[in-house]
Amino acid sequence: MASKKIFILSGEASGDLHAANLVRELNSLDASLIIVGWGGDRLKAEGVEIKKHIRELAFMGFQEVVLNIRTILRNFKICKSQILEFQPDVLILIDYPGFNLRIAEWAKANNIRVFYYISPQIWAWKQSRVFKIKASVETMYCILPFEKAFYEKFGVEVAYLGHPLLDETNRYKSSENTHIKTDEKPILAILAGSRKQEIELKLPVMLEAATHFKNYRILVACAPNLDKSYYEKYKTDGVEFVQGLTYSVLNHASIAIVTSGTATLETALFNVPQVVCYKSSSVSYWIARMLVKIKYISLVNLILNKNAVTELIQGECKVENIVKELKLIEEGQTGRNEMMQSYSELVHLLGDNGASRRVAVNMLEHLKK
Repeated sequence: MASKKIFILSGEASGDLHAANLVRELNSLDASLIIVGWGGDRLKAEGVEIKKHIRELAFMGFQEVVLNIRTILRNFKICKSQILEFQPDVLILIDYPGFNLRIAEWAKANNIRVFYYISPQIWAWKQSRVFKIKASVETMYCILPFEKAFYEKFGVEVAYLGHPLLDETNRYKSSENTHIKTDEKPILAILAGSRKQEIELKLPVMLEAATHFKNYRILVACAPNLDKSYYEKYKTDGVEFVQGLTYSVLNHASIAIVTSGTATLETALFNVPQVVCYKSSSVSYWIARMLVKIKYISLVNLILNKNAVTELIQGECKVENIVKELKLIEEGQTGRNEMMQSYSELVHLLGDNGASRRVAVNMLEHLKK
C-alpha cells in the first residue's frame, strides 16, 4: 500500500505547537506517512518539510490584514500551487481561519479531502461561516468542550477529543530540568503574544506596569516565531528577555501579565495567577466590537463561562489598571484562592490527557475510508 501523503497548514505559534504534537502522534502510529506543510520550528523538529515559515504569516486585526493584503494574496497563490504539486491524500488545517477557511473551500473544489483541527472561533462572530465549513470540511476536530454542541446544531461532522495543551503542559512538568535560574526573588512573567502588531501595542504597557514590582524578577517570554533580536528595542533595566523557555518561565512564575489567547490557558494550567490584557488598533477594535458576540476574550473565562481572571481590554489596558489588579492578586489571598479553584474547574472541564493521540488515531481511521 502506498504511503499516505499529508499537507499540514498552521499559520502562527500556537498552531505550530498543536500541529507538532499531532504530527508526533501520527508518525508514531504510521511511520510511512509523508508530511509537508506550513509551520514553524516545532513542526520542523518533527520531521515536517516546511514550505513556508510562520514568521512570514501572522497578521492580526482587520486593519493589519488590509495593509498586508498583497502579501496575503500572494501567499494564497503559493499555497495552492504547493498543495497541487504535492497531491496530498488529505489537507490538515490548523486554526488560522482567515487563511485556512478559504483554502478549505478551494481544496474541496479540487477534490482534496480536508480535516480541520482547532476550530475557528465562529461561535464568537460570523457564525454564517459554519455553512462553509459544513460544505468543505470532512471532519472538524475542536479543542474547546462547548464547541461540539455548536457544530452538531448545524449538522457538521465534529469530534471533541480533549484539549492538547493538557498533554503539553503535563509532559513539560514531568520532565523539566530547570532552565530558568531561580533565586530568592519571585518571578513576574510577561507573555505579550506572538504577532508583532499585538506586541508593539501591549508590551510597552506591560513592561511599565511590571517595573512597579521591584521585589520581583521580571521575565518576558519571547515568542518562538520571532528572533530575540526583535525584542532589543524593548530592553528595559531590570527586565530579562528569554527565548524558547515560556513553559520554564511559567513553571517558576508567581504572577503573570498575559495577552489574550492560548497563553491565558497555558498560564492557568501552570497555576499562575494572571491579569489578561488585550489591545488592538482603534479601527480593528471598533470593527470587532460591532461583530463579536462573546462575553469574554480569555480562553480561561470563555471555557468556564465566568469572570475567573481579570480582563483589561483596549482603553482599560493601561499601566495603572495592570498594577492595581496585580497588587490585588499579590496581596489578596481570597482572590488568589478563588482563581486557583477556577483553574481546577478548568482542568476538569478540559478532560483527560492524550488529546493529540486520540485525534491522530481518529484521523488515520478516517483516512482509511
